Amino acid sequence: MTLASGACGLDFGTSNSAIGHAAEAHPALIPLQEGRVSIPTAVFFSFEDASVTFGRDAVSRYLQRENGRLMRSLKSVLGSSLIHEQTQVGAKRLRFDEIVSLFLSYVRNAADEPASVVMGRPVFFVDENPEADKNAEDQLRQAAQHAGFKHIEFQFEPIAAALDYERQVAAEELAFVVDIGGGTSDFSIVRVAPHRRGKPDRKSDILAYSGVHIGGTDFDRRLELDAVLPSLGLGAKLRHKNMETPSWWYQDLATWQRINFLYDSKIFADMRQVRRDMFEPEKLDRLLEVLENRKGHALLTAVEDVKIELSSVSQVSMDLQKLAGIEPIDITRQQFERAIADQIDRIHTTIRSTLSQSNVSADAIGAVFLTGGSSRIPLLLATLREAFTNARIVEGDAFGSVATGLALEAHSRFGATHV
Repeated sequence: MTLASGACGLDFGTSNSAIGHAAEAHPALIPLQEGRVSIPTAVFFSFEDASVTFGRDAVSRYLQRENGRLMRSLKSVLGSSLIHEQTQVGAKRLRFDEIVSLFLSYVRNAADEPASVVMGRPVFFVDENPEADKNAEDQLRQAAQHAGFKHIEFQFEPIAAALDYERQVAAEELAFVVDIGGGTSDFSIVRVAPHRRGKPDRKSDILAYSGVHIGGTDFDRRLELDAVLPSLGLGAKLRHKNMETPSWWYQDLATWQRINFLYDSKIFADMRQVRRDMFEPEKLDRLLEVLENRKGHALLTAVEDVKIELSSVSQVSMDLQKLAGIEPIDITRQQFERAIADQIDRIHTTIRSTLSQSNVSADAIGAVFLTGGSSRIPLLLATLREAFTNARIVEGDAFGSVATGLALEAHSRFGATHV
């Protein structure tokens, strides 16, 4: 097997995934579905015909209301206690690590079954817990092995993105790479230059890297909790003991991998009991409408769509008639920015920490290179422009830069004879 088919770079993302190869150091991403090179990191288990589908096909079948189970945000279980737990999918139970392997196997097969892979990983799978972070990488390695990969190595995602950016530079400079993915925000400071491309050892060019466990799914969660779920009873007062509706219902409804646990008749009975004690019981009727009809994932998908729209407009009218049986809710960019303000502050703190780690001043940065699906959020862009007043803001491929860099890294590490 030659390099082109024998080694690849794989970006297994919280929200989206992509894979590519780099024959003769020319990277190319591989179309996975409908001619597109990135797909949602999603698996759908049909309860109607027992089939398993992936990516856009998985999301489409779920949104068409086919009876089944949709799994997303698979990467977020790495390093957590959930990874070896079993979850019900139709008539059988599967561990989450088995589901991760199924998805990786699908991507590998779509790429003509390469044997060797450089996989991307966030700087920290788990914040401030080195043991859990190591466990997460080990779990991902095992999942890749079960998917059929024989030789597995890792590279930090923001460093992979820097390798992609380096292909377009004309002179040496320091690049600050910003990778805002679905589950993490990762940063690196890398010395890039035309004459450095393809060097087998780039350690001396990597001046700093850091990250924080905040990403697009966290922004979705905050937006849903702040703007949508109060209309479904979040924070609603009860008649007795100065109590409110249980907040964990809503925390789970805004957390992709927890939604399915709410589809439970015992929980529905508890909700109806609480409903009797509410000043505004119609709000809990809306929540029950969502959950009893298994619309929780569709609601969170609609919230994600609103988040994306708010990057280009100042206000969005969110249609909730089909989801919750209520009138549209107007959501403003200002409201979204208030909801995520403390998370953007944590990202800003991590940016400052990355600069401090490198002993490089912000003024020395020539370019800020953006990748990741949430890197275009206006509040984040404003934060970056304020932090790097002398740097150019360069927008990379939001869903392809990391995979492209990983493909280049695979070519560098495995060489033309590695199979």
